[in-house]
Amino acid sequence: MAKLKLTLRANRERAYQVYAELEKLYPDIRCTLNYKNAFQLMLMTSLAAQCTDARVNLVCEDLFKKYKTPEDFLKVPLKELEKDVQPCGFYRNKAKNIQGACRLLVEEYGGKMPETMEDLVRFPGVGRKTANVILGECFGKQGVIVDTHCTRLVNRLGFAKGTDAVKLERDLMKVWPSDRWTLFSHFMVFHGRAVCTARAPRCSQCTLRDLCPFPDTREGQRLAR
Repeated sequence: MAKLKLTLRANRERAYQVYAELEKLYPDIRCTLNYKNAFQLMLMTSLAAQCTDARVNLVCEDLFKKYKTPEDFLKVPLKELEKDVQPCGFYRNKAKNIQGACRLLVEEYGGKMPETMEDLVRFPGVGRKTANVILGECFGKQGVIVDTHCTRLVNRLGFAKGTDAVKLERDLMKVWPSDRWTLFSHFMVFHGRAVCTARAPRCSQCTLRDLCPFPDTREGQRLAR
């Protein structure tokens, strides 16, 4: 395969091709957290830090039966909430963040989830990644969601470089189609889990091989064996 040009224009054109391939590969793409509203999604993404979405879904199935409103989460003793979320790991900090977020939501937003990045990142446990998930999933506002899978794949694909999440987000906003930021981000997660894994990417089986410079690198060749 000829070496790919990594100019901004070439990356933009390639982004459409990558998107089209992944859309065929993952036609039923969606957020893998089973939420019902923006409030639930905020808490679930907070719990998902260093935890699998599958485990968060299991924990929250019972959690949201027990606590239905922000006020419910504020009434429960912190120690009890810690036990409820313990299977998600880092439970003390996560329980504290949940109550902090609920308190802010009730006291300053009247219990209604805000719809802007500036407001959302004020909530404990919510960074730009979580805010972009909420905005894209619940409010139809496109955003680039930079998690570990996205970081790995966009570096390998040559769409952006480095590990600084804010810089990657801004760089990808220039390359990816602006009406597809959220779904493109989900594609990175699905493809990162299924094919382009961290330690053993299956480059020889990847439908993006001809669009990706990674298999042509020494590292890519070694890992693909």
